[in-house]
Amino acid sequence: MERLKVTGQQQEGYRSSSAEGATKLGLTLKETPQTVTVITRQQIEDFGLDDINSVVESAAAVNVENVETDRVYYTSRGFELNNFQVDGLGLPLVNNNTHGRIDTALYERVEVIHGANGIMTGVGSPAATINMVRKRPTSDTQVSLQGKLGSWNQKRVEIDASGKLSQRTRGRVVAALDNGESYLDRYENDTKVFYAVADFALTDNALVTVGHSEHESHTDGNMWGALTLYYGDGTPTNYHESTNVAADWSEWKVSESRSFVDLEAALSDNWTLRAAYNRVRTDEDSLLFYTYLADAGVGLDPETGLGLIGYGSEYDLDDKQDMLDVYASGSFSAWGQLHDVVVGANYSRLDYVDSSVYDYHTGNGFPVMPALNEWDGDTPLPEFTDSQAGSVIDNTQKAVYAQARLSLTDDLKLLVGGRYNDFETDGVGYGVDQSRDDAQFIPYFGVTYDVSDSLTTYASYTETFLAQTERNRNFERLEPLTGKNSELGIKADLFNQRALLSLAYFHIEQENLAVSDGDVINPQTGVPEPVYRAADGVSSDGIELELAGEIIEGLQGSASATVFDVDGDSLVEDYTAEKLFRSSLTYQLPTMPELKIGATYQWQDATSRVQGTVGDMYENAGETIITRQSAYGLLGLMASYKVNDHLSFRVNGYNVTDEKYLNSLYWAQGFYGAPANYSATVTYTF
Repeated sequence: MERLKVTGQQQEGYRSSSAEGATKLGLTLKETPQTVTVITRQQIEDFGLDDINSVVESAAAVNVENVETDRVYYTSRGFELNNFQVDGLGLPLVNNNTHGRIDTALYERVEVIHGANGIMTGVGSPAATINMVRKRPTSDTQVSLQGKLGSWNQKRVEIDASGKLSQRTRGRVVAALDNGESYLDRYENDTKVFYAVADFALTDNALVTVGHSEHESHTDGNMWGALTLYYGDGTPTNYHESTNVAADWSEWKVSESRSFVDLEAALSDNWTLRAAYNRVRTDEDSLLFYTYLADAGVGLDPETGLGLIGYGSEYDLDDKQDMLDVYASGSFSAWGQLHDVVVGANYSRLDYVDSSVYDYHTGNGFPVMPALNEWDGDTPLPEFTDSQAGSVIDNTQKAVYAQARLSLTDDLKLLVGGRYNDFETDGVGYGVDQSRDDAQFIPYFGVTYDVSDSLTTYASYTETFLAQTERNRNFERLEPLTGKNSELGIKADLFNQRALLSLAYFHIEQENLAVSDGDVINPQTGVPEPVYRAADGVSSDGIELELAGEIIEGLQGSASATVFDVDGDSLVEDYTAEKLFRSSLTYQLPTMPELKIGATYQWQDATSRVQGTVGDMYENAGETIITRQSAYGLLGLMASYKVNDHLSFRVNGYNVTDEKYLNSLYWAQGFYGAPANYSATVTYTF
């Protein structure tokens, strides 16, 4: 009998059927023994999630640590999240953070694979993996034009055109321009995005896809560091949300070029070969201005607000990434069952060069600051010619991996596999030898059991490995981050398979976690830099609950709750929000289907950070200084109206209750989130 295999994905609304970043076995989310959140294109469009941080903020169990305006860290389940991928390929973030604004115009959806993802990523933390899936060409011709106006003079235009170019060729072009000021004084951002992709059916059994994107983020008035959060006597500062430490000449330009080739060929009815190559080139140029306490023992004067020194730097970074992944996947019959298997190899290389220069000779490089509530950014541009220092680093990863899904019975499936990584680093960073050669085998075990057609239980276990770039107080690199990650859970189809419910318990044990250890004067540059220490025995236990899809007719959405406990390091315990709630819901009125209304709500519990002790010159000398952020929730609202098949309007409100809150206590400094703001969008499709 001829065997016909049909595959596809259901991406309508808020439920996705699968995630490319979770496994190469083609499993559905329900079949995957791991928690996976998918932010679909529909959710991105409904709530105007035009940058990656606003997307990730809506995901279960993820905290976006906005320590500065243009340099952002991420945490999940109490650990640093540094695994970012595009179409399933990527290396850990350079210095574990993103730079500049990352626009979402060219992405179809964003996947968050919770916990360790050793088979797919090779190296990284056990927090999560964020996989951004590019838009691909469609067979049907479709063109979308969009214009947006928002608070603080935001202006955005976007075009997305796709269709068949010939009998065997399809193409798609996406472009976006986003420009606006900010609630922060002197801060502006200008983003330009262009993306073109085409696929070609070489034969009836082979498809090649080629694409290229250009992404430029240019900001003025960007922060380097942030606000000092306490006075010398330990009382908290309470600046206006618009307060910005940047100088009026501060700027940060990030230009990124991405090219890719993807070949997929059917070797037989049961086996497929795929080869994917990604090329990334990034160029960053920035003028930075930081503020620090002239005397940490004295701190900020509680009466005058004085006590800060500024210092400027010119920082440049260029990195080159090349990634090649080749694998074969398929199925075979044995013992009366059908089994799935994937075998592959991966090669990745990241080379980067960065440099910092300062001004020690004019007096403009380290100006005495006024009180921050009087600071307008007016300070002379330094002559950046002194103490040039930097890095020349080459990272190479070679890996082989295999994974199988064995059908022990019709209902019981066993996933087993592993990945062997060889991660080599050569080079010097700010006067310190960074050379290292780390290799490790990462196992993966998982099991799923279908209790019924709608209910599946699962368990999984894997280990983690990451060669770290953070440096200790001697400016030596920390030893690799290692750990163990296990998860138990259930997944259930609800409401006639229109929604998926996930409930998971996770346990993580980790060694050598990089934890902030203050600032230390770098002997090569003569200026303070953040350093880290290795925290041993840090663990995290918790529960995640998530529902995504159509709950009742017309009501689409996603909602998640996460509760966990970090143990083993008091600093991490304090700055980590251990209770999170995320929801995004829209309702289409049955009596007026052209009208859609919706709301988002993001809540987290209280966080804090110990900042030191009060100095001897104050009456309360010796008291512990603690910065606290109370629990808070952010409410967003939306309404859209479809005039006809081509024209629609949408309005969005963000933080409509005007909550004042600190973005993060991940660092000792911080700044406030955006107050209430609004936008209006018009979309025309044909």
